[in-house]
Amino acid sequence: MSFPTITTAIPLRRYQYGEFVVTVLGDIESPDAVRYRYVLAVAQEGNPRPGLFVSAERGTDGVCDLRVSMADGSQVLDSSPAFCDLELFVKEALQIVSTLLNLSDEMPHRLM
Repeated sequence: MSFPTITTAIPLRRYQYGEFVVTVLGDIESPDAVRYRYVLAVAQEGNPRPGLFVSAERGTDGVCDLRVSMADGSQVLDSSPAFCDLELFVKEALQIVSTLLNLSDEMPHRLM
């Protein structure tokens, strides 16, 4: 598995983060075997196709796995009930995006 396959989803938030547009999705329907709670998609401005995803995937006992997906593959970074909460997921996912895309001098600006 590399990128999530999303049939339908509801955009919950959108951010401008440097030269990137970040969209947080919820109520996700997917043909993947994964049960997505939230997906944060990162696309470079002017490019409609995201190149980086951070997802909260429902596991057992109220725990969500935090997965990073890029063109060269995906990896679960951590598991916690905290990632099932929108606020905590977004905070952690934006920190991961900052690290991976070297955005330490930038601040995410919420658009919606």
